[in-house]
Amino acid sequence: MLASKLNVAFYGHVRQYHNIKSEIDANLHEVLESGQYVMGPMLKRFEQELAGYHGTRFAIGVGNGTDALWLAFKALGIGPGDECITTTNTFFATAEAIWITGATAVFVDSDPRTNCIDPSKIEAAITPRTKLLVPVHLYGQCADMKAIQKIAAKHNLKVVEDNAQGIGAGGDGFSIAEFSDAATISFIIQKNLGTFGDGGAVVTNNPEIDRAIRKLRNHGSEKRSCHSMGCNSRLDDLHAGVLSAKLRHIDEWNDLRRKWAARYTVGLGKARNITLPYETPGYRHVFHLYVIETKLPRHRDALLQFLNDEGIDGKCHYPIAIHQQEGYPWGQQARIVGPLTNSERNAACCISLPMFPELTAEEVDYTVDRVLEWDRRVQ
Repeated sequence: MLASKLNVAFYGHVRQYHNIKSEIDANLHEVLESGQYVMGPMLKRFEQELAGYHGTRFAIGVGNGTDALWLAFKALGIGPGDECITTTNTFFATAEAIWITGATAVFVDSDPRTNCIDPSKIEAAITPRTKLLVPVHLYGQCADMKAIQKIAAKHNLKVVEDNAQGIGAGGDGFSIAEFSDAATISFIIQKNLGTFGDGGAVVTNNPEIDRAIRKLRNHGSEKRSCHSMGCNSRLDDLHAGVLSAKLRHIDEWNDLRRKWAARYTVGLGKARNITLPYETPGYRHVFHLYVIETKLPRHRDALLQFLNDEGIDGKCHYPIAIHQQEGYPWGQQARIVGPLTNSERNAACCISLPMFPELTAEEVDYTVDRVLEWDRRVQ
């Protein structure tokens, strides 16, 4: 047992800023001196860098990850009367963005190992109204996009990847946005690539989607003083400057996340009462979150409280599945196909351990030690 008590934070935002402070500050200074803070040259530069990173033709910066989703849906013509298939063990915004368009969210169960959407459950949910599949790359691991793309092609469906948590992730022979019409990204501070606030983007190879979102995000305008229906959802240049500086380091930071995840996995390998994250062979999991599950739901809150008492800022992502939320719109805008057994188990048993690139070996080992101590006490 480790001797002294540590305080282990869940996020390392300030440590990260200090590590590349000069790079971030230089970009912010450039923006401030330019006098162009909205739709300026820094945003254009970052969009080009982001598209280059993903290997896509286009990247469009928007206000946040939720806007990225519903703007992508709107660009594809999704609206009232349409159905969009997704999962329920994800952040509420995945379904909320569907509902904002007026479409119906159709929920199927997740894979019991990866917790991403289970492709084998999708076809049973398809109806003549189905227009879109929305896989979520949960916790930083890609869904099975090869299988999902085959289903989409067979049924002539569109695909938008919710990649709020998986920038830099990859599959066995495919990359993000390769097998979809578009992929969306969140840049809120806690993400693997996060700004000092909120932000989002859509990456795509489709010029029509690119044009539509650029118009929608700017009050329906492609030309000054000429407008149609749209919204105000633009990634500000200050945020673009922060993200541009950080993007240079994202692969290095994801490698560190994988390093700490491997250390957690080795250290917790003999625990009797928890299940560890699964990484699909051949995939690159970037561990936005390192999520363990207690084998019994009644143990989850006890373990979380134990960790918090020991100075470890563990959290739950996401303890209430979307269909169990008070704000779930039962009726015309939501439908469930089949039991959601795996999604409900995930919600009831999940605990996220501290995970960020700037963790130390001492902090990881202390967290492992405390989880094992709890595990020894469980009857």
